[in-house]
Amino acid sequence: MQRTDTANPAYFHKVVDCQYACPAHTPVPEYIRLIAQGRYSDAYMVNWVSNVFPGILGRTCDRPCEPACRRSRVEESQSQRPEPVAICRLKRVTADLKDDVRGRMPKAGPRNGKRIACVGAGPASLTVARDLAPLGYDVTVFDSEAKAGGFMWTQIPRFRLPESVIEEETGYILDLGVHFEAGRRIDSMKELLAQDFDAIFVGCGAPRGRDLDIPGRREAAAQIHVGIEWLASVSFGHVTRVGKRVIVLGGGNTAMDCCRSARRLGGEDVKVIVRSGFEEMKASPWEKEDAMHEGIPILNYHVPKAFVHEDGRLTGMTFERVKAQYDAKGRRSLVPTGEPDVFFACDEVLVAVGQENAFPWIERDCGILFDEGGLPKLGRDSFQSTLPKVFFGGDAAYGPKNIITAVAHGHEAAVSIDRFLNGLDTATRPAPMTNLMSQKMGIHEWSYDNDTSLDVRYKVPWAKAAQALASIKVEVELGFDAATAFKEAQRCLNCDVQTVFTESACIECDACVDICPMDCITFTEDGEEQELRQRLKAPALNLAQDLYVGGPLKTGRIMVKDEDVCLHCGLCAERCPTGAWDMRKYYMEMAQAEHACHKH
Repeated sequence: MQRTDTANPAYFHKVVDCQYACPAHTPVPEYIRLIAQGRYSDAYMVNWVSNVFPGILGRTCDRPCEPACRRSRVEESQSQRPEPVAICRLKRVTADLKDDVRGRMPKAGPRNGKRIACVGAGPASLTVARDLAPLGYDVTVFDSEAKAGGFMWTQIPRFRLPESVIEEETGYILDLGVHFEAGRRIDSMKELLAQDFDAIFVGCGAPRGRDLDIPGRREAAAQIHVGIEWLASVSFGHVTRVGKRVIVLGGGNTAMDCCRSARRLGGEDVKVIVRSGFEEMKASPWEKEDAMHEGIPILNYHVPKAFVHEDGRLTGMTFERVKAQYDAKGRRSLVPTGEPDVFFACDEVLVAVGQENAFPWIERDCGILFDEGGLPKLGRDSFQSTLPKVFFGGDAAYGPKNIITAVAHGHEAAVSIDRFLNGLDTATRPAPMTNLMSQKMGIHEWSYDNDTSLDVRYKVPWAKAAQALASIKVEVELGFDAATAFKEAQRCLNCDVQTVFTESACIECDACVDICPMDCITFTEDGEEQELRQRLKAPALNLAQDLYVGGPLKTGRIMVKDEDVCLHCGLCAERCPTGAWDMRKYYMEMAQAEHACHKH
């Protein structure tokens, strides 16, 4: 085994699982510690630098950080259902409990003479505007709607995301001197190019919902709606009621929003019907749980066959029952069970079977090339198209994802635009800013609370069902109060406070091995990694996590630490008589356009 190069920023970044999994690489443990200290505004600003929309994401994020959270791994032996720290809901705490932070926001920089156009006012475009306006760029954001926010405004129901939160957080960006052209649809890329913008960012999302072309679709069209279009109509108040019997087709988050919205608009018998198995649905687990909590059943392994109608009016749908069958390579296919078709009566159907990109406004001879799937051909990581001054991001770049991914794209595209307009290579990505600082305050004292909480995950309170289901605008989740937020924050294992080993100070007394509560430290003879993982004090079976390996010691042995289940409790450093172990906080902030990215 090679000695671990802890000077490489990528090593400790990977150990901070939550930050590593976040597309925008938000320093999660840092802001959770600030919450525990009651420093909500500071915690909000740490979030704002990375993910731009803490209040919005604290309610709607897809939470890629939580499945990665180490807490659920180390709880496996103590809990029947180990759960991660409620990272997303703690993010909302920073927004709910902060003070007025407008004075802490950056200001528009002196104009540098460069003009940027952003097509669409969704999270990707707004992130680009936020990063570039303080540098002096004249940024104009175009959107066909009256308010900024993109699909955050049009497709996420108000019972999940209140208007006031969207207006506040988009307002912080528009207040940077960004010009917002509301109600302005861009119908031609050539016309936009003719307006002499120095760079154009396309962040128009994936605005077209897939339809379902099966028998009866045209005849019963009045009662069949494409999910994302229907949600937009609900958001703008064009749709205020729905039939009593509603079928929602699809298994993604849009389907969950559709069924829960229908329930609030008068649907008494609302059901979700999907082709796949329940576990294979694309919706986040908590989205499915929320729908079922509200009395909405999810029926799986039903393939739509026809819309049934009488005299042009929808009366129901027929479905073929299928089952999952796997071949020798584990590939799944859905095969008919042979059972009779199933009929479900309904008054309306909401089709939420996916979204796709649509660029009818980009002329195919303007210099922007597209792949076979209709997506733009982009430079890796640069988001630059084949027409150098045009960049893409968010759903418009690589297809439908989520808000936090769109934010990450916006940061990267802003770096590329800034470099492009300064004559630099857009393919070169600036290195992140990193810091590794000892937390030692005394012989056995640390600047962070290293006492591991044994509490299980705290539940976010909900509004009463009768109240929540009575209106499409009543927010369901109420958020943590300060006391509960503190207790949930204490569940964080401070994975960014690293155990750092200095072999020259080690006397091989094995005291750290004896005191480690997770048996993740071993002093042993060197060997090949595959074999070495098996003979550690506790076998290191999670290959996704690295082994921390020290250099050769006086006896010829090496120190091997399994990063997978370490509690970052610091007991090894407290017990070590020579200070060979130290607890050092690792802080990483990704390079953004406002950081000195011209130097790289």
